Amino acid sequence: MQFFIDVVLPLAIARIFTYEVSEAEFYYINIGIRVAVPFGKSKVFTALVIGKHNSIPQLYRPKEIHQILDQKPIVNLFQIEHWKWVSNYYMCSIGEVYKSALPSGLILESETIISCKDGLDISRIETSEFTDDEFLIIDALKNQTSISIKDISKILDKKNVFPTIKKLLDNGLLVLQEDVSEKYTPKLVRYIKIKEEFSLEDKLNELLVGLSRAKKQRELVLQYFQLNAVSKKEISVKELVSYSGNSTNIVRALVDKGVFEEYFLNEDRVEFNKDKSSFFTLSIHQQKAFDEILISEEKNDVILLHGVTASGKTEIYIKLIEEHIENDRQILFLLPEIAITAQLVKRLTAYFGNEVSVYHSKYTSNERIEVWNNLLNNSEKAKVIVGVRSALFLPFSNLGLIIVDEEHEQTFKQQDPSPRYHARDAAIVLAKQHKAKVLLGSATPSLETYYNTKVGKYSLVELNERYGNVVLPDIELVDLKDKYFRKKMSGHFSDVLLNKIKEVLSLGEQVILFQNRRGFSSYVECLTCGHVPHCPSCDVSLTYYKFKNQLKCHYCSYSIANPTHCHNCQSVDLSTKGFGTEQIEIELRELFPDITIGRMDQDTTRGKYGFEKIIDSFKNKEFDILVGTQMLAKGLDFDNVTLVGILNADNLLNQPHFRAYERAYQMMVQVAGRSGRKSKKGYVVIQTYNPYHNTIQQVLRNDYSAMYKEQIYDRNNFKYPPFYRLIRLTLKHKDFDRLKEGSLWIYSVLVKHLQTPVLGPEEPAISRIRNQYIRTIIVKIPTNVNLGKTKNTMEKALKSFEAIGQYRSIKVSINVDYY
Repeated sequence: MQFFIDVVLPLAIARIFTYEVSEAEFYYINIGIRVAVPFGKSKVFTALVIGKHNSIPQLYRPKEIHQILDQKPIVNLFQIEHWKWVSNYYMCSIGEVYKSALPSGLILESETIISCKDGLDISRIETSEFTDDEFLIIDALKNQTSISIKDISKILDKKNVFPTIKKLLDNGLLVLQEDVSEKYTPKLVRYIKIKEEFSLEDKLNELLVGLSRAKKQRELVLQYFQLNAVSKKEISVKELVSYSGNSTNIVRALVDKGVFEEYFLNEDRVEFNKDKSSFFTLSIHQQKAFDEILISEEKNDVILLHGVTASGKTEIYIKLIEEHIENDRQILFLLPEIAITAQLVKRLTAYFGNEVSVYHSKYTSNERIEVWNNLLNNSEKAKVIVGVRSALFLPFSNLGLIIVDEEHEQTFKQQDPSPRYHARDAAIVLAKQHKAKVLLGSATPSLETYYNTKVGKYSLVELNERYGNVVLPDIELVDLKDKYFRKKMSGHFSDVLLNKIKEVLSLGEQVILFQNRRGFSSYVECLTCGHVPHCPSCDVSLTYYKFKNQLKCHYCSYSIANPTHCHNCQSVDLSTKGFGTEQIEIELRELFPDITIGRMDQDTTRGKYGFEKIIDSFKNKEFDILVGTQMLAKGLDFDNVTLVGILNADNLLNQPHFRAYERAYQMMVQVAGRSGRKSKKGYVVIQTYNPYHNTIQQVLRNDYSAMYKEQIYDRNNFKYPPFYRLIRLTLKHKDFDRLKEGSLWIYSVLVKHLQTPVLGPEEPAISRIRNQYIRTIIVKIPTNVNLGKTKNTMEKALKSFEAIGQYRSIKVSINVDYY
């Protein structure tokens, strides 16, 4: 009898592969274990075992595996089932889900290793006939038995080293081999303890006499005993050095003399401590909402908590988490963006201490692997997981509750690369697998979620009072047309906003200013001929950055120095148009030279702790004014902020998207909600050219219901979610004519075989990115039409499309539930 395993490879291939194993390997390997397998001519990949059987593949002869990488599964059956659902629903390969789900350190690198042919004495090779590059490779192999291609590239200072290597291979001097190396390295902390013989008083006195001439060593031994008496636990070298004020060299000397023994312990890289002062009781309104949630859990698995900004939703989350921890269940707390995690993690860790783990891309691969392993082992350190959308794929085994905070945020939808899943919807499916509950929280729920509460699919709990009976901020609209006409503008600030800023600053309070554009200005224009510098690879104008004095593309990062004259007509009469956060910061420094100003956008938060540094500085009143993009709109809590200014509301409204008005309402209400969150009265100034726009009036009245009714009516009329599902096909190719022809072909096939509306092929607003032209096709599917059959028809059409030689090079990506 032969034995086989089915594996998933971390590749965009829509199938699984079968490999042959020995009988012993077959019974040793469990589903969820990683194996290194050969694939193609010479590559080795980290594959995941998802099946075992004795059936011989009919279409190909299975290869044998390279090696087994794990002793026990690192992926559980819940994960594999969830990955299959994500793959099926979002029309991507399970390999893409696998690659996205695992931390990069667990998908091992296949590095090609070059070594000398067996039996060849490289020192005797005549090198006079070799080229310089060949000689350098041979010379490197004289000093080491093998070398990677990556290292050869460094030695030769070339990217393409394969022609040189191939020549040496053809001459029979070198051989290739594949080496799979583990990238995760546990954090080992060095500890010391005094040898047992010196714990006896006689021996200790003898030791101290012997160290009488080495005063620092003698003091260190005494301080070790002092620290041991205080802490009564294992003592690390770092702890002892800090306590004694000595250097590690003194410790090393005592280890060499046999006084101390050193040993290493594996520790997590991230540790948290509880803070007793963080404990609290719920207010009357919060307690009522909390009780309603517990009752709603009996009726529905999904509950929407619709609470106004600063109503204290986080306190309710904490009490719910506490309840589920007592029942020995795991909790997943999903956030839309890393920016929010900084404040929330502090609150949760103060309350739950080391029971909280954090998982997002700003953490290192090793830190993420430690969270993964803690969950696999059902550790006490991983009862509450706080993370962004990727945390969905962690190895939960006993999930009891998923909290999706700010569930309306579009960042929950993965756009690129595949899988293009929506974390909120995938979380609901994951919860169903674990028989867990889902709590969606927002002050401005998405239309789809609110609609689901109206039709009874989800339960609704409302919290209409701010915590501590704090009133909602007053909102004032400023008509920019009128202010510019009356010459009451200073730069991009109206007199109303400037007066309010001065008033707030004079009281020692803080200000947030919102402008959803980064950079200094949107573009630079020649006033003589109207020429605007564009990116050579993308159909977008270059954004001007004054601090760096450069023009930059936000899509491919192409940049040039800021031109001193027009590239088209050589005129020196250039002007900047539009404005971003950088320009606002510069204007503020001119208007208020004595105050401190911070800026929070993608350019200032690139480091691991970029968010925390800015948020902490603002919370500690190191900044008087914080200027930022949409990062400021999401769940941040600042006690001393009493004024929020929205500098140009029309930027949010004038977007070519069916969700534009919904998103504009959500963004403005969320930003406004940062004001007056404690005892001080809040104030919001919204600058706009269209103060009588319906959406802006709804923000003014804080009337979510009116916005919902207006938008849901339009969605029904124009066939958009929640009444229709959207699947968007995006086609890309560097040849404009071939792309145009291919997109028309696939459009005509879809129209012929689908009984649902098909729109396109259209050029998007930005029709070329990185030298790839773009066309989009949108399929609208009514909710009463079988989604599975529609997807099958689309997949057949795409397979036929790929089979046509001239269209094979056109890249097609599928976005289900296009957001």
